[in-house]
Amino acid sequence: MIETAASEADLNHDSYPDAYIKGILTTTKTLALVGASANPARPSFIVLKYLSERGYKVIPVNPGLAGQKIVGQEVVASLKDIREPLDMVEVFRNSEAAGPIVDEALTLVPKPKVIWMQLSVRNDEAAARAEAQGVMVVMNRCPKIEYGRLSGEIGWQGINSRIISSKKQVMSAKGFQKRLIGV
Repeated sequence: MIETAASEADLNHDSYPDAYIKGILTTTKTLALVGASANPARPSFIVLKYLSERGYKVIPVNPGLAGQKIVGQEVVASLKDIREPLDMVEVFRNSEAAGPIVDEALTLVPKPKVIWMQLSVRNDEAAARAEAQGVMVVMNRCPKIEYGRLSGEIGWQGINSRIISSKKQVMSAKGFQKRLIGV
């Protein structure tokens, strides 16, 4: 179960509680990344690869690359082409494009549990439509950065994670220097 704010109406989209983000990242298993790129230098490729390496099934969505593969996953043209339930739809497009993407996500059966808008992407009207239908929303955040911050990985680059704990970090069984978000 995802821990939410006191009520979705009270959720401050400028500052999310760590428990809200952690709840999303620990319960999400399958997500669609809208705006995926096959270019390894693009942030959407880097995020797709990172999340895939952390055990998420990431389905790339990009009409111009449909049928190709990115990080071993076949690219689909649109959300409606995905034939399995999604826990999260990540929007890697601009704020204006986020509205129609959110609307398409809300037509999926079942609806995704979360709409996540990437750094610099914010569409309050689309967020309100999603929340009115019981879908959680995160805006102007990167799941790669949040995962790294909450797991402690980001500290390896000398970045302050804003997390102070005496608990030993949980290491992933897959690969070197991969941590899990504390269980």
